[in-house]
Amino acid sequence: MVLDRKIAFINLDDGAIEISPIDPTLRRKYLGGRGINMALLSKYYSSDLDPFSPRNPLIFGAGLLSGTLGFGSRVSITSKSPESGHLGDANMGGEFGAEMVKAGVSHLVITGKSPRPVFLFIKNGDIMIRDAQKLMGLDTIEVQKKIRADMEDDKVQIACIGQAGENLVRFSAIRSGLKSAAARTGMGAVMGSKNLKAVVVRGNMDIRVPDPEKYLRAYHRHLKKLMDTKWVHALGTNGTPLLFRPANTLGLLSVNNNQLTSLGEKSHLLEAEALDAFSTGMVSCFACPIHCRHRFSIKEGKYKGINGEGPEYASIGSLGAKLGNLDLESVLYLVDLCNRYGLDTISTGTYIAWVMELYQRGIIDREITKISLNWGDIGSIEELIHLIAQRKNFGDIIAEGAYAKDSLGKASHDYLLRIKNFPIEMTDERVIKSFALGMATSSRGACHMRSRPSLDVLGLPEDVLEKLYGGPVSNKYSSYRGKGRMVWWHERLNAVCDALGYCRFASVFSSPHALQYQQFSKLILLATGIHLTPKALRDTGERIYTLERMMLIKDGLSRKDDTLPARYFDEPVPEGPAQGEFISRDKFNEMLDEYYRLHGWDKNGVPTKRTLQRLDIEI
Repeated sequence: MVLDRKIAFINLDDGAIEISPIDPTLRRKYLGGRGINMALLSKYYSSDLDPFSPRNPLIFGAGLLSGTLGFGSRVSITSKSPESGHLGDANMGGEFGAEMVKAGVSHLVITGKSPRPVFLFIKNGDIMIRDAQKLMGLDTIEVQKKIRADMEDDKVQIACIGQAGENLVRFSAIRSGLKSAAARTGMGAVMGSKNLKAVVVRGNMDIRVPDPEKYLRAYHRHLKKLMDTKWVHALGTNGTPLLFRPANTLGLLSVNNNQLTSLGEKSHLLEAEALDAFSTGMVSCFACPIHCRHRFSIKEGKYKGINGEGPEYASIGSLGAKLGNLDLESVLYLVDLCNRYGLDTISTGTYIAWVMELYQRGIIDREITKISLNWGDIGSIEELIHLIAQRKNFGDIIAEGAYAKDSLGKASHDYLLRIKNFPIEMTDERVIKSFALGMATSSRGACHMRSRPSLDVLGLPEDVLEKLYGGPVSNKYSSYRGKGRMVWWHERLNAVCDALGYCRFASVFSSPHALQYQQFSKLILLATGIHLTPKALRDTGERIYTLERMMLIKDGLSRKDDTLPARYFDEPVPEGPAQGEFISRDKFNEMLDEYYRLHGWDKNGVPTKRTLQRLDIEI
């Protein structure tokens, strides 16, 4: 049964390893994945905890249902973030999470710093610390090839860092396979700070369910419900790049560091259909029926021989439109380059866009950068990525992420669009008010995956929205009415998805007919024997998010930090389909008040004692 899964505490200072069962009470309160990770991190978290300190834990957590036949087997990786200085958390698909569970553990808590480069090898309940000196300096693809060759086993699954993580680039990622990445918030840098090059897992331990026949019947019933949605069919055909066209049509893109929000007729150069020329098929993560991952290969030209998986919509936006780069072949190459170095494509694109705007405005020049930084200059983008990953010259400054603003002067600050010291992503939310609120309040800084209510753009009837969300919500995406309720609702559901290990796309992300609490409750019972009602699961989502909020409170964050870049408030979109749109400060504060009220937080965004008691949170 899933309840047999273990947690391992590994101290790299002295090599001590302790493996123990997971407390059933912890399971019921936080499920697994992101939920249990946050409960574990909260025991270490403090305002004076340096993200690069050996005391800062790096926590791997497979979802409660990861490894079972279901709707994803994702893994969360959690720590204090070296990129923002606050809560760090990243979520990764692929095969690693399921293999970790089959290897006998579902959570790893890694502390300390090894005196020499090492990797962890976990196989069927045994954990070994092995020398990694020969892996140092290799990129994330080379590392995986080398480990598989040395072990003579091409089925081991590997989470590793590249040169960026070794060099403590603050926005470096942990990578697995050809594309999968725990990319956001700099978890790769935490791994590098511990002298940990890779975590390798291999297992064939049974994952048992109490009644396989009943579980299969329920699974197939829920599978049919999911596969009948247009959203899933579209994802299986085009993957997440299908989002690029509607984002352009709505005026939701970030173009030239959010100076514009649409590419107009040039959008087709980066849309999903443009990938057809390079596509070699679609694949899926473990146990996921959606198959939204592209395989691609460039057969000729400057980038001949580049192949891999992806890119996702977020990477196309970040290394394409955001940088004024409309050459899709170069985007494929730049994404591959970031993946190999182990750089978060979203943060990399955002920081490069920032310094490009500084260069455009004359705030910095070639005397500082040593290279030209003009919009769409592919050669300069490539060179800067190399310099960042290797921490050389101007790249060494940008490798500091948001902290680089201290080196570039006060005039640079407002052009770095960030929330809670974390850079915004590949979109511009001035036109869709619920998206803007979700970015402002995200527990890991600017983040569309914590709460984005994508249903807002569908124009569903208001009675349907009221039934789903439990209160009045406008069906106009440019309206502020009820949008605090939407964000609050999706925060809780997404937290439960991450705790189960389920893919966001299997849930109510962009389809009101996809899976939510009722289906989750049934699958948990049949897979684990744990009975949790839909209401109990909603409370679990609330508990996870409120615990994350309490860690931010420890850092001194409050209402003043639940805000947006000044550009969102002060600069209406200058042209395109969202022309004239901006965020009203008064209306934004009304949304924030509604959002706090529904969470049970006070006017300053601090959870009340009553709320903490109701959710049984000790901190």
